Amino acid sequence: MNFQEKETIEERLELMKALSKQFLLRAHQVDIEGSFPFANIKDLKDTGYTSLTVPTKYGGDEITLYELIRLQEMIAEGDGATALSIGWHMGIFLNQNEKNTWTEPMFRYLCEQVKNGALVNSAATEAKTGSPTRGGRPETTAEKSRKGWVIKGRKIFTTMSPVLDYFIVSATIKETNETANFLIPRATLGVEIEETWDSISLRGTGSHDLILDNVIVPFDHLLEQLSPNGKRANGWLLHIPACYLGIAKAAKKYAIQFANEYSPNSIAGTIIDLPNVQQKIGMIELKLMQAEYFLYGVANQWDQTDDQTRENMGPALGAAKLTVTNNAIEIVDLAMRIVGAKSLSLKNPLQRYYRDVRAGLHNPPMDDMTMQLLAKDSILNINRRKYWSSLIL
Repeated sequence: MNFQEKETIEERLELMKALSKQFLLRAHQVDIEGSFPFANIKDLKDTGYTSLTVPTKYGGDEITLYELIRLQEMIAEGDGATALSIGWHMGIFLNQNEKNTWTEPMFRYLCEQVKNGALVNSAATEAKTGSPTRGGRPETTAEKSRKGWVIKGRKIFTTMSPVLDYFIVSATIKETNETANFLIPRATLGVEIEETWDSISLRGTGSHDLILDNVIVPFDHLLEQLSPNGKRANGWLLHIPACYLGIAKAAKKYAIQFANEYSPNSIAGTIIDLPNVQQKIGMIELKLMQAEYFLYGVANQWDQTDDQTRENMGPALGAAKLTVTNNAIEIVDLAMRIVGAKSLSLKNPLQRYYRDVRAGLHNPPMDDMTMQLLAKDSILNINRRKYWSSLIL
């Protein structure tokens, strides 16, 4: 099985569907143990999935954002932790191919490493700064020395840390007080992972602390200076709501199967024929339709538009994440109401979906920031219309 041998999105989804079934079989054990889905990540590497977003100019497949979120969603139907983990790696290369903010030699080098199976993720969050999207300056520092950059600090929530080969670390440059991203290979002296991840949600992401104890990297490992003037629109972050949509679909599938089979002796037939159960199934379908149309529509718009238009899509991207994630939470809740108290059993996957799907509230962008962005965009558009109207009059 190999993704590179598949020519259409339908063929790739079929391959991912087969992998996702295996992920589902492993999900409970990983969750109970709070371990890491090593076998799942190996499957994704062995089938060539992890290089699908590498640009064609570097020998990759350069799949679209729409195709990425469809595949990510399918992974999450099997295991949400695996989907969110690999989604960061996949999205980084899709995003960099669009924005070209890194030095070209380093981007080419990393793409070559990924084609050989390397895994990459960012390490940006710190305990005192909170989410990087809120603008806190990293306390991790980078300082020039004769041998290269000396980097010191601690990052939290370093997702997929058990298997990462490269870390993209944000740090404040001491000499200039500017912020930049640096590439740090795992094998570098002074790199350590402290196993701190104890979340009740997505227990298998391995989002431990990354400790950098006077790590030295070459000068060319400075990938990019980060702009203080705000962040650009990031279509690749739609891999986040795609993950939670996949979890919601898994919950729906389980609830309908349960309702179709469960037959208490108080009724003839199964509970799927009961009006109150059908009402909940109908609500699930409605919320899934809303989420799919919103998510797929915004992803397609991103793929089909130019860079200038993309820069104005921040409000739509945030709204898609907010809508899909909150709908997913409601879908899992409805599925649990259909199944009843059995859904709270530790052996029942619904309780895992319930815990996992709520993590979406704490992935960027946060709901409050999206609401502010939507409000500011609305006010700006009103003021713009008033301005042009005054010129006409």
